[in-house]
Amino acid sequence: MKKILFFISDSTGLTIETLGNSLLTQFNYMDAERITLPYINTVEKAHQAAQTIQWYCKNDCKNVLIFSSLVDPEIRKIIRNTKAIMLDSFETFLPQLEQALQEKHKKNIGLSHAVKDENTYASRIEAINFALLTDDGGGTKHYDQAEIILTGISRSGKTPTCLYLALQFGVLAANYPITEEDLHTYTLPKPLQPYQSKLFGLTIQEDRLQEIRAQRRPDSRYASSKQCQVECQQAEDLFKQHYITYLNTTRFSIEEIATHIIHQRGMKRKRF
Repeated sequence: MKKILFFISDSTGLTIETLGNSLLTQFNYMDAERITLPYINTVEKAHQAAQTIQWYCKNDCKNVLIFSSLVDPEIRKIIRNTKAIMLDSFETFLPQLEQALQEKHKKNIGLSHAVKDENTYASRIEAINFALLTDDGGGTKHYDQAEIILTGISRSGKTPTCLYLALQFGVLAANYPITEEDLHTYTLPKPLQPYQSKLFGLTIQEDRLQEIRAQRRPDSRYASSKQCQVECQQAEDLFKQHYITYLNTTRFSIEEIATHIIHQRGMKRKRF
């Protein structure tokens, strides 16, 4: 039977979703049904959540798994009484942490994604606004403020990577598209020339590029196999000629691309 996976939290649920899905990548349950129940922070809500879980348990509780990050023991007990298989992150780690730190935990709810410092939160918002302002070659007059400038051919992952760098790490990231004219002449676009030290190239395999472009503009020259092959090869040649570090994004997620860039450049991870 198909597995039913619950992610239950007294806050947003983002943390337990990340932890649970990371663990599940080691198994064959990626196609299981996933249900997230955030803000289960009262006894009443806990009973409602328990009723939902029990409904799914009516056939066989062994097929229902709960990933929990509930802080309150009373609420946790209500969910555990459903008899579904429950994996609780706080019960797993907090006792060992209390022993190691010689301190009792505070039972605070929702601090993982709360605004802890207004200044750092403001810098995060600034980074997101900067990524939007300088997206796809816009706002080039602000490139002096950029910590990194991603460049590459169309649909190589520049925009989502910039937004992730801003949202997750507070990095001021701009991106600039390499055009056919740039590729033919093997010259850097003028707006990029003063900032060569800030450049980081993104490339992609031609078959994957064709697949992505065909979804956007089917049966076009832009999405043709030949055009994709030429652009991919010329982009890599351009990066090599100008000594620009680059990454082939084909088999990497946006999170992996961003983390690779942070590590490659030795950039400091900002903590929010």
